[in-house]
Amino acid sequence: MEERILSDQPAAQGVFDIGINGRLTPSQFVLLGMQNVFGMTGMFVFPGIMGRAFNLPADQIAYLYGMTFIVCGIITILQSVILLRLPIAQGPYAGSFAALLTVGHLQSGGLGVAYGSFFVASLIWCVLSLPIRGWSVIGIFARFLRVPIISGMMVMLIMIQIASVALPNWIGQPTSPGFPTINLLSGAVAVVGIVVAMLWGGRRFRRIAILIGLALGTLCYALFSPISLAPVVSAPLVVEPKLFPFGYGVRPDLVIVFLLVLIPAGMGSMALYQTVADWGGEKLTPGRMSEGIFGVGIGSVVAGLFGGFSTIVYPDNIGMLRTTRVGSRYATLAAGLLLIVFGGCIKFDMLLVVVPLPVISAAATLLFGIVFMHGVHILAQVEWDDRRLIAAGLAFLVGLGGLFLTPDALHAMPLVLQMILQQPVISGGLTLVVLHSLLCSAAPARETAVAGAEAKAVISGGRARR
Repeated sequence: MEERILSDQPAAQGVFDIGINGRLTPSQFVLLGMQNVFGMTGMFVFPGIMGRAFNLPADQIAYLYGMTFIVCGIITILQSVILLRLPIAQGPYAGSFAALLTVGHLQSGGLGVAYGSFFVASLIWCVLSLPIRGWSVIGIFARFLRVPIISGMMVMLIMIQIASVALPNWIGQPTSPGFPTINLLSGAVAVVGIVVAMLWGGRRFRRIAILIGLALGTLCYALFSPISLAPVVSAPLVVEPKLFPFGYGVRPDLVIVFLLVLIPAGMGSMALYQTVADWGGEKLTPGRMSEGIFGVGIGSVVAGLFGGFSTIVYPDNIGMLRTTRVGSRYATLAAGLLLIVFGGCIKFDMLLVVVPLPVISAAATLLFGIVFMHGVHILAQVEWDDRRLIAAGLAFLVGLGGLFLTPDALHAMPLVLQMILQQPVISGGLTLVVLHSLLCSAAPARETAVAGAEAKAVISGGRARR
């Protein structure tokens, strides 16, 4: 009875066994919600790194964790049932984390000026993304992302941008307790557990594959390096939100920097919105897309106000949709509710940190790879010619190449240019949109037809597998 789908609509939509509007049993609701929470790698990484980078006391680091969970929970709920109405989990955005870290160290005002400028930029972004009669300034980008060459490349650039939190954190640093053997072994156990549950565990175990892998990996890690619960015992119980907890200051040039940082969050999110909509056979209008981007803007404002990070669609959570074949937006609703509860309880935040970072990062490596290959699958549907090869090839290497610039070269550039080159979705994505508009706009109807054929192929493939 647990596997029964509680929905008045057909269960099978696109590649999903449970469609986007399909309801879940109570046990599925909790388990899938927990699985989505554990899939947000940045949730367990960014607050701790930020706090230690600025030598913040333990209570402020715990506060960062709490606010990160709460902000992500609020926006995930909005996207799941109010604004976008898709199974979208919003996690902390690596771009805003990197920008806050960089700006906070470069400026005399520290985190106060960084967060104040970030807050103002977020307000501007919210205005630009405000949907009026189904239209917004940011929503103009939506028409570009319906073209498979752009949507596929955007998905791949997103994966490239966040690849640094996958394998490197799986292996760890020489100062890490389990470096390298224990980290590699425990992460490999987690990956094997996930793969086995996905491929041979049947429908029941497929849906908790990530939780199974994380549990097995944590047990393996604990056999060689005992895990202490002392931080959980000593942590405070409840987080108390504070307005501008690190102070407040604004610089116009930094506002521009943060606006540029928020661009890839919006563009990358739109690409993944379209991916999920295609998987579920949903029609995603520009107005609906604008509402989703407006939700991202709300998250940025809340993060700037109380301390935290702007949010972005988490690719590992998108990977879960494909691996579990559960596309219900009520699963991400559950994740949002759990994130708010967990964020309000600092003791639970610290309990989640007990899961070793190498184990979480190993699972993320697998899930990021799945989403990356979906981008490749989209590009396989493109009718390639010289114009498209030029646009895609140049954009890809511009986005990728920026990650390999030497620190000396970067530090010799203006801060705004540093931020652009270090964000593949900004540098590569904008390059692609401009080149495609200039070189490939002669045949938009043909591209649209290809996009429709790709969506039908995905749906047919999902039905064939069943």
